[in-house]
Amino acid sequence: MNVATQTINLAAYLRRVKYEGPLEPTLETLSALHLHHPLAIAFENLDPLLRRPVNLDLASLQEKLIFGGRGGYCFEHNLLFMHVLSTLGFQVSGLAARVLWGREEDAVTPRGHMLLRVELPEGTYLADVGFGGLTLTAPLRLEAGLEQETPHESFRLDRDGDTWRMRADVDGEWRCLYRFSLEEQFPVDYEATNYFLSTSPASHFRNSLIAARPTPEGRYALLNNRLNVHGGNGSRRELKEAEEIEAVLWDIFGIDVPEGLPEALKREAIA
Repeated sequence: MNVATQTINLAAYLRRVKYEGPLEPTLETLSALHLHHPLAIAFENLDPLLRRPVNLDLASLQEKLIFGGRGGYCFEHNLLFMHVLSTLGFQVSGLAARVLWGREEDAVTPRGHMLLRVELPEGTYLADVGFGGLTLTAPLRLEAGLEQETPHESFRLDRDGDTWRMRADVDGEWRCLYRFSLEEQFPVDYEATNYFLSTSPASHFRNSLIAARPTPEGRYALLNNRLNVHGGNGSRRELKEAEEIEAVLWDIFGIDVPEGLPEALKREAIA
């Protein structure tokens, strides 16, 4: 997918993710950016919950995720990251995955997730800065059966014919996040799925509040009014009021919360 003809404000992005290191298209640069991006920009679905459109053009992505103090979901994160990598000279293309997290391994789900394929002299790597509570914080080498450590969990890729499965070591159990193939995807492929996820009454992004962000010590995850802290001693807390939820989104997830959240939480009986 050629995104190099579109212009990204690279300096502003680097300030947003607090990165000042090398910019050559190397594995070192990819790994560093892959850690800095999710640490700085949260996963969140506030726009669908607030009945606002999710736009995937570069201008909208920059306005929201770079300049607007917001996060987004997989298409927004990974498309923005793809523009960054392409601008830096990486050979990168988009892929699509069927999410299996919390489902049976043989479940047939739509291609509702985006990830990236990056070609390097060391081989083919996968990048994914937008999978919510288990977002990768390092790229993974496309190699079957290899246990790969990241700054957070260990991950493994298993091959099943023409498809691959992404697994994470969660409390000693290898759990499947999603299944994907290596067929390149294009903007129109993501636009169709994005429209469903952001507008359909059947989409969980329309009726649930979701936010996630890794930290150097662990991870934060918010589902409706339940805040989970993973890492260290861990904790779980129920947020009782809309004001408390809004404060957590600001203070913990670093999200510039748009207007209308209390009304949306009340509509969905979240708070």
